[in-house]
Amino acid sequence: MNRKAVGLLAAMMAVSVFATACNSNNNSNNGKTGTNTENSGNQADDSASIQFPLKEKTTLKVVARRAPLAPSDYNEMTMAKKLEEMSNVHIDWNTIVETDYNEKKNLLIASGDLPEMFFGAGFTDTELMKYGEDGTIIPLNDLIDKHMPNLKALFDKRPDIKAEVTAPDGNIYSLPAGEELGAGQEDIGANPDFLYINEDWLKKLGLKMPTTLQEYHDVLLAFKTKDPNGNGKADEIPLSFVNAFWTGDIGYLFGAFGVPDKTYQPGNNAYAEHLNVDNGKVSYAAIQDGYKDAVNEIAKWVKEGLVDPESFTQEYTQYYAKGKTEQETLGSFLWWDHTDVVGPERDKHYPIVPPFKDMVVKWNSGSALSRGGSVITKEAKNPALIAAWLDLIYKPETTAEVRWGPIGEWFEKSADGKLVQKSDISNPGEFRQTVSLGGGGVFTGEDFENIAPPEARAQQRLDDIKNIFVPQMQKEKYPNIFFSEDELKTIEKLKPEIQTYTNSMRAKFMLKGVSDSEWSDYLASLKEMGLDDLMKIYQDGYDRYLAARK
Repeated sequence: MNRKAVGLLAAMMAVSVFATACNSNNNSNNGKTGTNTENSGNQADDSASIQFPLKEKTTLKVVARRAPLAPSDYNEMTMAKKLEEMSNVHIDWNTIVETDYNEKKNLLIASGDLPEMFFGAGFTDTELMKYGEDGTIIPLNDLIDKHMPNLKALFDKRPDIKAEVTAPDGNIYSLPAGEELGAGQEDIGANPDFLYINEDWLKKLGLKMPTTLQEYHDVLLAFKTKDPNGNGKADEIPLSFVNAFWTGDIGYLFGAFGVPDKTYQPGNNAYAEHLNVDNGKVSYAAIQDGYKDAVNEIAKWVKEGLVDPESFTQEYTQYYAKGKTEQETLGSFLWWDHTDVVGPERDKHYPIVPPFKDMVVKWNSGSALSRGGSVITKEAKNPALIAAWLDLIYKPETTAEVRWGPIGEWFEKSADGKLVQKSDISNPGEFRQTVSLGGGGVFTGEDFENIAPPEARAQQRLDDIKNIFVPQMQKEKYPNIFFSEDELKTIEKLKPEIQTYTNSMRAKFMLKGVSDSEWSDYLASLKEMGLDDLMKIYQDGYDRYLAARK
């Protein structure tokens, strides 16, 4: 649930919400689709019907991205076994841990060693257009119409979802995926970065909840110097974060200088990071005066020892461990949900720090849904069979089980027949990684109402977003635009160097500070790299989006 995460670490574990799907009258309770689909490739002929479970077991070769805590062999997971029982299709899974996925995926494609399908592929828009054009992956339009009744019904009901996955050439190369909970500024992922603080330490030191950035700095300084954990050691970590991750990034605090900084890419690597929108104007946060002030302020904190130095390099699994040390050492941190980091035993005394006075809270770019779902490659022996198998996942109840975990492990059924999270799951963020296949299906807001109500912590997050953050949140965000092929080529040419340079200098500035002359050189370098041309593409795309909404 892309970069270090994904998404989808978004898809990921920490999000712990749901996304879309659609009811189909063709699916019965015994798992049979009741759907007539045609074989293709070298299996039988195009008029032969496929009905699940198949009479004879068939094996598909599939590559999937997996969360770090998931088993390397997905066939050990209950949900994979359940899908095989429903379909009599055995999956030969090649799973790649998400931190290595993009690199190894690209190596597989370059070598020609293709699977029949990438499950939860997470291809960028540029990759979708490139590999669609050269035939590496195949268009799915006809397969959806003929062999995917669940997904087709969703598209009929929600044409906006179909539009989001349709490329400018009219083809659908990848399936939609995601969890749609909340809407607009009140979407569950509108702000992925909650700032938490150790309230026990505040009480012990006689401090109040900070209401300004200066007050927060003073609290961190007290955490550093006054031994709030009482062990006589200078082992307290006043502030920790995960730099440039989809959640837990320090860019949230830049909003105290009027320029919230977003390092999250919304399941779409065509986006540059650091994009803001105000009054219809798209801007690049990393060249604003407020951004300069923010990195210089953080640099002062680093010099004072208030910032965990590992924040600039640590992965989230390392981050989790810091909140669960035997002797409590963590003073404050940024993350999606505090339980992931400090565990259920401590989460109650790590409340949210409300946005500081006059702070601008970021509203994340993109949408809850993405084009990051599965793709079928040219090596597929029977694309119709793969499409029909994937369509099982677009039945809402199955979507829920695939994205969170199966009934009996993650869910149980309530008296009214709805799926509810089991009450004995102590750390949902980590547990979800071990039982969820992820990567597939769409769970809509309507599905949350009718199929599986939000888990308790998801509902709490929705309430927190609405009550704590929305009053100071940006009024506009950058939407999930599918750019034209020419625009994508320009983005592909310009963005990598610009973004790599911006992020490397961001870390450098936060560690060392930036002088006026260094800042001028930095701005000149970005201009020379083509930032103005890149921003014109984003502005043109946003203008088209606004025009289409009228």
